[in-house]
Amino acid sequence: MEHSMINLTLKIWRQKNAATPGKFETYPVKNISIEMSFLEMIDVLNEELISDGKDPIAFDHDCREGICGACSMYINGRPHGPWHANTTCQLHMRAYKDGDTIVIEPWRANAFPVIKDLVVDRTAFDRIIQAGGYISVNTGNAVDANAMPVERDNAESAFAAAACIGCGACVAACKNSSALLFVSAKVSHLALLPQGGPERKSRAMSMVAQMDKEGFGSCTNTGACEAVCPKEISIENIARLNREYMMAGAVSDK
Repeated sequence: MEHSMINLTLKIWRQKNAATPGKFETYPVKNISIEMSFLEMIDVLNEELISDGKDPIAFDHDCREGICGACSMYINGRPHGPWHANTTCQLHMRAYKDGDTIVIEPWRANAFPVIKDLVVDRTAFDRIIQAGGYISVNTGNAVDANAMPVERDNAESAFAAAACIGCGACVAACKNSSALLFVSAKVSHLALLPQGGPERKSRAMSMVAQMDKEGFGSCTNTGACEAVCPKEISIENIARLNREYMMAGAVSDK
């Protein structure tokens, strides 16, 4: 019968801030229930550190339901850990066995500077959205739901792209720290809907320009981003973004 409690060794990145060099520190944790979530396991460790008068490990979290994308951690060389289509908060300790060593570190990207320990500043994504990830809003009475029909295929593709939670796993997995999967998902779901039409000619160019300004790298075409995305965002969106960008450029050249 499988043991319900396990002992682990954690090697966790500790860093005071972006300007201070960081290092891995080793922490043994004992009697961890395999039914705990990964974040609950860190909660237990932090309680022990606080009891010992030590600085707890800073990590980002909010909903703990796989929705917000805040729980960004690089675990044993993979964003969000070993489970496919999964966020860190949805990862449970039954993924590990007694005696395992787990290496935990923050996203590694110039555009995501470390705030402290495992927390990185992902506001670059917010600025990319502000550059073009919006639609015109007409004031007045609410429009009837059937007044603007959308083809089923477009609606489903738009919904799949809109599932992106902006966690940054795609950036963390890419050897060039590219944000193209994130940007393409945001461009795609608006490009596929009639509501996104008014800004369509400028959206792709504005968002790509901001992405470059933030310091993200170019696409590597390896598909690592799609492989680790907790919401399984397809790299087909990157192809759509390229088409949107080329069409916008052709229009602006006239």
